[in-house]
Amino acid sequence: MTFADWLPVIFIGLMGLAVLIYAMLDGYDLGVGILLPMSEDDEPQRDTMIASIGPFWDANETWLVLAVGLLLIAFPSAHSVVLTNLYIPAALMLIGLILRGVSFDFRAKAAVAHKLAWDRTFKLGSLLTALTQGYMLGQYVMGFDSGWQAQLFSCLSALGVTAAYSYIGANWLVMKTEHQLQNRAVHWAKRAGRATFLGVVAVSLVNPLVNPGVFSRWFTFPLVMFVLLIPVVCFAAFVFNDRLLARLPKEGDRYSQVPFFITVLIFLLCFTGLAFSFFPDIVPDRLTIWEAASAPESLTFILVGAVIVVPLILAYTIYAYIVFNGKATELEYH
Repeated sequence: MTFADWLPVIFIGLMGLAVLIYAMLDGYDLGVGILLPMSEDDEPQRDTMIASIGPFWDANETWLVLAVGLLLIAFPSAHSVVLTNLYIPAALMLIGLILRGVSFDFRAKAAVAHKLAWDRTFKLGSLLTALTQGYMLGQYVMGFDSGWQAQLFSCLSALGVTAAYSYIGANWLVMKTEHQLQNRAVHWAKRAGRATFLGVVAVSLVNPLVNPGVFSRWFTFPLVMFVLLIPVVCFAAFVFNDRLLARLPKEGDRYSQVPFFITVLIFLLCFTGLAFSFFPDIVPDRLTIWEAASAPESLTFILVGAVIVVPLILAYTIYAYIVFNGKATELEYH
């Protein structure tokens, strides 16, 4: 392969990296929003939960902007197909993100009597964002089919992604909080983990059945001996995490970070399985990355900017998590 042939591979790798990091990072803060308890007596716990994501949540969305930007610039024809078919859910997702941003700031500035209403808005925005992202994933897997079977699968995918975000969000709270809230987070994580497991199993069963190419790719000998390690390791991670959560919290806060990083591993394995199922198609059964890619001259020019921007975003992200390491403290607005 020439350098021009490798350029679409490089850009689909960068776009995949951005989507994966977004799903993990914005996934946990969406999950925290979904899990917000709405009782008036729970206001201190809601403050602590929001404080745990306060330094990160807005920057986490940078990865979504990067992924969509790369899709538009590097694969414009695929961008047209995807956004044409997903215009309405994408618009609803943006509404959810706007609701989150507005309510996050207004909960601190509104009258005390209105604070609960803005917390509910934050929860609604988080739930709407997660559901629409899951629906869009389901539509992508089904090749943007409009039939009732595809719609049913997309709704199942919406629930599965929402459960997955709740799972990683609950494990984030297990790592970042203490005492009663940490105990509640452990309970949420166990329930969300089991729901996520069922969702992963359902998608794993349906995907090969509705996509013959995916079935042949996963079950062709001798490749099957290696790729089936992905679901095996994923299953083991779910079971181990469930058993560990049943024993948390421990004295001295031991192992409180482990469930979150195991969930990150589960996200990585699921994403790897999805990428393996469809590569090199960027639109299933319609466009490959080479058919959808911009001209090599354009990709070469864009690559220079990507080589500068992507490491900077990674460095900032890592630095932010180092600076705000440790348990969430009392929420303060400046």
